[in-house]
Amino acid sequence: MIVGRESPQRKVFNVLNFFLFVIVDIICLYPMWYVFVQSLSTGFRASRAMLWPINFSFENYSAILTRKDIGHAVWISILRTVSGTTLTVLGCMMLGYLFTKQNMPFRKFLYRVLIITMYVGGGLIPTYLVYKAYHLNNTFFVYILPSIISAYYVILIKTFVEALPTSVEESAMLDGAGVFTIFWHIILPMCLPIIATIAIYASVGQWNSWFDNHLYALSNKKLLTLQYLLYKYLQEAQNIANELTKERQEAALQITPRGVRMTVTMITIIPIFLVYPFFQRFLIKGLLIGAVKG
Repeated sequence: MIVGRESPQRKVFNVLNFFLFVIVDIICLYPMWYVFVQSLSTGFRASRAMLWPINFSFENYSAILTRKDIGHAVWISILRTVSGTTLTVLGCMMLGYLFTKQNMPFRKFLYRVLIITMYVGGGLIPTYLVYKAYHLNNTFFVYILPSIISAYYVILIKTFVEALPTSVEESAMLDGAGVFTIFWHIILPMCLPIIATIAIYASVGQWNSWFDNHLYALSNKKLLTLQYLLYKYLQEAQNIANELTKERQEAALQITPRGVRMTVTMITIIPIFLVYPFFQRFLIKGLLIGAVKG
């Protein structure tokens, strides 16, 4: 008797399933490939590039990345991403850990107030007035201070910490360890999966953010972020293309507005693609464990 032989119906199902997922993968990946191909194409025929670049060249990237204002914008974006993500992780970790303590004063009331903020917001104008009252407008702190506490992250952390074995913390308390010692040397190392999950969410949010720059720090040119600068490039693609090709005599190397837009799009998403694979395994584990309890 042969064990494990698949029936014809099962084979047909596996083949159809394979081709179905291949089609879905192509549908999901092709838009990104199209943008990449367009960013590497130059000349008047560049818009016809579908699968492979036409007049392959890195001229689009060279022209955009060598502009005078982009270097400082990259530095500001990196600085806000690193500092904002670090403060968000620490702030949410500390608050989420405190909410697991039954003896915390007004614990239930504060936790409910925190949850309410997920559904009710003050609105754009009140937020602007609050930032102005605290003198945050046109300062670097407007990028990082408002995002230190996130209700969603706090809930994930609280759920994750409550799933940890309490015996470890109790043993540390019997040995004389204080709250901060337990938090820093025991809780944090055990929470690496949820920390990585929050870090990837927070870093992507900080890196992609541009609207706060537009509303609260537009007057200070030294605080322009890469995302907002690239947003401006998208709006002024025609003028930038004309400026960049003014001194170029070869039609094959001419930069088009479409090329500017596609190149700007790739510059925006490439850093996330480079960082995300390193956090993916922690991201999945953190979300699964954080969703066990509510």
